[in-house]
Amino acid sequence: MKKLAPLFALLLAALALAACGSSDDSTTEAAPETTPSGQSGSNEKEKEAEGGSQGSAAAFDVEADPSGSLAFTTDEATAKAGKATVNFTNSSPVPHDVRIEDSGGEDIGGTEVISEGSESATVDLKAGEYTFYCSVPGHRQAGMEGTLTVK
Repeated sequence: MKKLAPLFALLLAALALAACGSSDDSTTEAAPETTPSGQSGSNEKEKEAEGGSQGSAAAFDVEADPSGSLAFTTDEATAKAGKATVNFTNSSPVPHDVRIEDSGGEDIGGTEVISEGSESATVDLKAGEYTFYCSVPGHRQAGMEGTLTVK
């Protein structure tokens, strides 16, 4: 019974955040940004989100679990050093975002909190390992984070 109390509290917090969401739909659809090669790279981005950055695109995809679970569909991503675009998709009604932090815990940047939409953000990355996570209270603590490797 004690194990159910934190889960119930987390569920209530998620529902409260969803109820407080903005009615401004202008951030749910972002125009596709081009990669250094001048292509939008939508098919390549899916491969990169799965950990295989084979293209020259300085972009990576992160997707929230479509079922509404407090999880991303992957816990590993890769990108090239320099200006990189994080393309985030959240098709569930539960609000999420993607934030990037360096090994020292400093926030580098990321997307806005969204539900049922997509958002992109550009971050400046140096070679190394970063953590991507959801900054909605309780979501990271529930395991909504992963490792971003920048080469």
